[in-house]
Formats: sequence, structure tokens, C-alpha cells
Amino acid sequence: MNSSEIRPSASAIDERTLRLQRSCRAVFLSAATLMLATIVAAAMLLVAFVTLFRARRFYQEVITAWLGRAILRLWGVRLELHQGSPFPQTQTIYISNHTSTLDVFILIALGLPDTRFFIWGGTRKWLPLAVIGYLIGNFYTPSQERRSDRVKCFERAERILRQTGSSVYLSPEGVRITTGEIGPFNKGAFHLATNLQVPIVPLYIATPREIDPGKGFATLPGTVHVYVKPPISTRGWRLEDLERNKERVRELFLGFHREHAGAN
Repeated sequence: MNSSEIRPSASAIDERTLRLQRSCRAVFLSAATLMLATIVAAAMLLVAFVTLFRARRFYQEVITAWLGRAILRLWGVRLELHQGSPFPQTQTIYISNHTSTLDVFILIALGLPDTRFFIWGGTRKWLPLAVIGYLIGNFYTPSQERRSDRVKCFERAERILRQTGSSVYLSPEGVRITTGEIGPFNKGAFHLATNLQVPIVPLYIATPREIDPGKGFATLPGTVHVYVKPPISTRGWRLEDLERNKERVRELFLGFHREHAGAN
């Protein structure tokens, strides 16, 4: 047998080497991110004690936003924001597509004014994230299978948002969609928008496929573009039209995807 028939090709070796390097990078990034988040969570808790837990906007718009930017720098990710006007100072519901782990750090790095976040409840098992989430007033969503618990979560969130006038972010896709497409939308964001009668501001996150870590941490250096789209008025929306309004907004996101995906 010819030895060349059993010897791995140079391209196969190079591919394995690249996979190994990316795996090692993912381990390093996840460990470094957790360490940085732990330090910031401890510092934030100290600041919270000093401010008697009454400076939630400072915790969110300054400290947490700094953490998001620091993690992106650590990962070698540059954030480029495209917007025609500043973020609203009035109550707003922000929504976006959701493709990867990166999205969390991108969104907090934006420092959205007086904004709380809907986050998957499983993130609370990481103590630093649980501390930060508590201090900035996050809402933790149960899994789709726990329908009654999800309803209670959204009802509680609506009460708090009515009392505080805060804005809120949530992903209508609900989970990370790693196929490179726009996934199905859930009704939660649109039910909330209908009840509160506040505008929805769509954010389209364009992450190049070659750096997108999907559900892991194996990202590569590169630039992510965030497009802030015009507000969508919900004045006059009714719960009877929930399905139609949800699909209308999803159609907008399909258009954003055609416009921006792979364009940068």
C-alpha cells in the first residue's frame, strides 16, 4: 500500500489544528469571561451597598455596560452601531434577532437607557450573572414547557414596568437561532407591547458567520454591526390582533436579514 494513501493530507491536519486552536480559545475565553464577570459582580454589589440598592440605572447603564464592552474587547469583537437618532428616554420595548452567545454582551454593552432584560432562568446558576441580573432588575423566563410559570413571569414584569416606567429588552425568537436565519417569533413581546401601548424598537444584530460562536464561546475576532431600526407604534394594537402583529414584525426582520446579513 502506498504510504500516501494512509497519511493524512496537509489540509486535514490544518483543519484539525484550527479546530483545536478554536477549542482552546473557547476554553480560555469562557474562563476569562467568568473571572471578569465575578470581579465586576463583586464590585457592583459593593457599590449597591454604598448606594443602598437605589441606583439601578447606574448599575445597568454604567457598570454592566462597561462589562459588556470589556468582554467584547477580550473576545476581539468590535461593535459598530448604526442609528439615526439616540435611544429613546421614554418607555420602550427593544427586540432583536438572537443568533449566539455574543448577543448578551452586545446588548448590555449598548447601555440602553433604563432598560431591564428578559433572560433565560438557567443563567442564574452562574453566581456572578445572578448577582448582576438581580441588581439591574432582570426578568427570568422559565422554559416554554412551563407555560403557567411563564404567564406569571410576564404578568409580574408588566406590573413592574407599569410602576417604574422602565424600558425592557426581550428576544421574540426566545432561543439562539444558529441556522443563519430568522426563527419563529413567540408572542410574549407583542402581548407586553399591546398591554403597555409603548413603541417597539427593533435591533438587527449582524454577526458574520465566520466569527459567530453559536451556543458556545468559540468566537473569533471581527466586527459585529447593530442596526437600530425606526420605532414601531403599538397605539391601537389589540390582543385579538396579536398573531397578525407578531407576524408583521417578523416580516420586517426578514427584510432586515435580507438587507444586512453578509453585507458587511
